[in-house]
Amino acid sequence: MKPSLSLRVSQHLALTPQLQQSIRLLQLSTLELAQEVEQMLDENPFLELASEDEPQAPNEPVRPENDATFSEAADAAPTSAGDEIDLEPPAVTEPTDWEGDGSMDAATEDGEWDGDGHAHAGSGANDEGEADATELARGHESLSAHLHRQALALRLSELDRAALRFLIESLNDDGYLDEPLESLAAGLAGSDDPEQLDELVHRFTVALRLLQNLDPAGVGARDLAECLTLQLHALNRDEEGDPALIQAALCICRQPLDLLAKRDWRRLAQACGAEEDATRAAMALIARLEPRPGRRFADVERNAIVPDVIVRKTGRGAQQGFSVSLNPDVMPRLRVHDIYASALRGGSKGDGHQALQARLQEARWFIKNIQQRFDTILRVSSAIVERQKNFFVHGELAMRPLVLREIADELGLHESTISRVTTAKYMATPQGTFELKYFFGSGLGTETGGSASSTAVRALIRQFVAAEDPHKPLSDSQLADMLKEQGIECARRTVAKYREALKIAPTNLRKAL
Repeated sequence: MKPSLSLRVSQHLALTPQLQQSIRLLQLSTLELAQEVEQMLDENPFLELASEDEPQAPNEPVRPENDATFSEAADAAPTSAGDEIDLEPPAVTEPTDWEGDGSMDAATEDGEWDGDGHAHAGSGANDEGEADATELARGHESLSAHLHRQALALRLSELDRAALRFLIESLNDDGYLDEPLESLAAGLAGSDDPEQLDELVHRFTVALRLLQNLDPAGVGARDLAECLTLQLHALNRDEEGDPALIQAALCICRQPLDLLAKRDWRRLAQACGAEEDATRAAMALIARLEPRPGRRFADVERNAIVPDVIVRKTGRGAQQGFSVSLNPDVMPRLRVHDIYASALRGGSKGDGHQALQARLQEARWFIKNIQQRFDTILRVSSAIVERQKNFFVHGELAMRPLVLREIADELGLHESTISRVTTAKYMATPQGTFELKYFFGSGLGTETGGSASSTAVRALIRQFVAAEDPHKPLSDSQLADMLKEQGIECARRTVAKYREALKIAPTNLRKAL
């Protein structure tokens, strides 16, 4: 073959660095955005946080040099360091689609963006209350501290006290001792001396008996059966409950736990040689025990959901409506550093001038993209509230079917942009705080030819189950028939799927003993 030249025309979408940053900031959660802002503040010297009471001073306009890294439109736009950037109302803001042709208005301004965004309501946060809650969380006593405090009241030798302390520190968060005593002794001994290992195992055995008699009852168990048995012995020791019933429960705990999990009281009654009524009563007693003794001492990380959008009622009666505003607590107050920007403008154009100019423009784009992020969140939230107005008045039973495409078509955005906006973003409403994705759901056909939201159907199922007879719980088929009586066509398999999503147990496990 002879070498030849050919001309080929093709099109491809090139994502500019600004567009990539816009897409990434849009899909971040509130916590991730705060981390991103902190990282940018550390890396870019031209970016700074502005205090809320800092006065705004006018400055001369700054016209940055042209830079190949950023768009010429942004370089040509006159910007003023120190001027405030405000969010525009949704009706004025031009729709920006992150999945479009990649074009974006590059004109921006230096200065502080305080993120007002017409979010007129204050945060309502009480600094003193937050401090008190923080101190209360820090003062929460852990399981090991609770056990160590009880161990101080025991009169033990130094070796026994050390063994007990070692076992306490070996417990997991649920209060169980996962490793066998022999394994713990071998790891502590550090040698293969049989006499030393036997001595350590003996010390641990004595310490384990002491540990299992401490509060909470059931701590130090090696498995679930031993945990339940320890709690039943504690009830018997404290003379709380019928001794005969406790003995029947102890016999059940010695049987395979699969029978107890399946609530097979007939086989358990036969295995324990007890009456069926007594077996059911013993199973009910076991159901009231705590399978995880360390649950109330667990240091659960308190991740309070901070809403991005706040919805409030406005007006009364026929004039009742809802206002949608951004939460000012989650919006960072960012500005371009005035002194650095002025120094760069008036400095000499040396070797590093172009790099510093790029960093300055990067700071401007970061502020612009964060502003665009909250603009889009506000516009999408306003559209959701307008379409789901009945939900905010009557609750989840009034939820209407809604898909991402409807909001995307209304706002002139791409469907994937709506998906990014509604992921890990939360809305505080009079009905509670929900993720934006909560307001979207498929529709089920009705007898009238309309459609009912899957969220409303799940709410109906929850109501039906809450009102059922505990001795005769409703099956999935019965629930499907009850929905059909309400005019909603829902198959039994769909009911089972919704019931599992609601974490409602099946019929045999909901039946009262």
